[in-house]
Amino acid sequence: MHRIIATTALAFSLLLGSAQAEDRPTLEIVWPAAGSVIELGNDAEKAIGVIVRSNFTLLPAGECGDNSHCGHVHMKIDPDGDTCNIPGRPYNSMNSDFGGDLIKARFGHCPDADGKHVIGILLADDHHKPILVDGKPVTAMVTVTTK
Repeated sequence: MHRIIATTALAFSLLLGSAQAEDRPTLEIVWPAAGSVIELGNDAEKAIGVIVRSNFTLLPAGECGDNSHCGHVHMKIDPDGDTCNIPGRPYNSMNSDFGGDLIKARFGHCPDADGKHVIGILLADDHHKPILVDGKPVTAMVTVTTK
């Protein structure tokens, strides 16, 4: 009997521990995979869809209400600089208008759309402020080659 109680208590404590770990915001780029070679279209934006995954609910900005695990994604191409940003904006794209796990990477804003690029994404709250863990923004990056 004591073994059953101890085993149940251990299982319950492990379950609580993993639930707390899952509460930490996560963000990853599902597609394109790191190292991918991507052919761009001939349109002016030379856009591709980037698919993300997060344990946050990704909704349009202003629609999260009281849900503290809700937000959207901001994206920069070559995030060490601003050369690929939309003119006058601090980003290349964000999904704050529609939410969800898809965000558009607009390589047409880069001085040279073809070549090696880093796609960087940042998890933002309902008011466009970065979500922080241990004082650092929740981000994900992949390096791709476009042609």
